[in-house]
Amino acid sequence: QAQVVESGGGLVQAGGSLTLSCATSGFRFRSHAMGWFRQAPGKEREFVAAISWSGSRTYYADSVKGRFTISRDNAKDTVTLQMNSLKPEDTAVYYCAGNSRRTSVTVPEEYDYWGQGTQVTVSS
Repeated sequence: QAQVVESGGGLVQAGGSLTLSCATSGFRFRSHAMGWFRQAPGKEREFVAAISWSGSRTYYADSVKGRFTISRDNAKDTVTLQMNSLKPEDTAVYYCAGNSRRTSVTVPEEYDYWGQGTQVTVSS
């Protein structure tokens, strides 16, 4: 059974940093692109960042480019999202997801496996 578990969320002041981790099991991690999405109250889930199965390519939403960094460890089946210079508008539940379809990594419907999410709150 596939499992995706996020951790590392919390409360931080604007300008601060957080590191989100995503631990996976039960599926062939190295065959999946991995992505992070977020959903704020009253808003749709939106793409944040993604990384190819090999780690050679990364993708970012314009709103986080230059501030967030996604990485993966294929030996440990984990994904990390380093978030710097956080802003109040980054406040959301952050989800980690896996995509085996070799299709668009920015579209949530293309992902097969999802975690339960971790709350990130940035105070002003």
